[in-house]
Amino acid sequence: MVTYRGKNKTQSLERDDNHYYFYDTGWYMTMNMIEEVRSQMMEAMKKRDKDRKDALSMLLSALKNKAIDKRADLTETEEYEVVKKEIKQTKETMELAPDDREDIKEACRIRLAVYQEFAPEEMSEEAIREQVKEVLEALGITEPSGKDKGRVMKELMPKVKGKADGGLVNKIVGEILG
Repeated sequence: MVTYRGKNKTQSLERDDNHYYFYDTGWYMTMNMIEEVRSQMMEAMKKRDKDRKDALSMLLSALKNKAIDKRADLTETEEYEVVKKEIKQTKETMELAPDDREDIKEACRIRLAVYQEFAPEEMSEEAIREQVKEVLEALGITEPSGKDKGRVMKELMPKVKGKADGGLVNKIVGEILG
């Protein structure tokens, strides 16, 4: 618990995971991803964990660049998109690295482990199948066929965007529609 002095009174502040709670006012604020990455980077610096600090620094840079390009604060979905993009780029770097460059591959493995901490949880196949069934019911499709795939995907993708891999969604919809 930390105590902050305001203009008129003293407020008690407690940080729990990604939230700040002000007990005197009943108000709290959520920490955005940029602040969370920055605080974790500071912790890594204090612990002298160079690899983790470097990975967090790259992620922080990518998040800030996206916010600068947008000229506004990022939404949670946009933050997750940036993290996924960084994960994808790191995987590509790891795949394209020559076989004799284990140092590059190890650095990529470390970065991936750090980025995974900030990545959104992916939907399971069962959850995707459930979403597909809900969309089929909403569209009134009782006997699904391949002809309905476009309509189903149009309704389904906004619901699962950022939460599920598009290729996996496409595969499951194909299986269900036959």
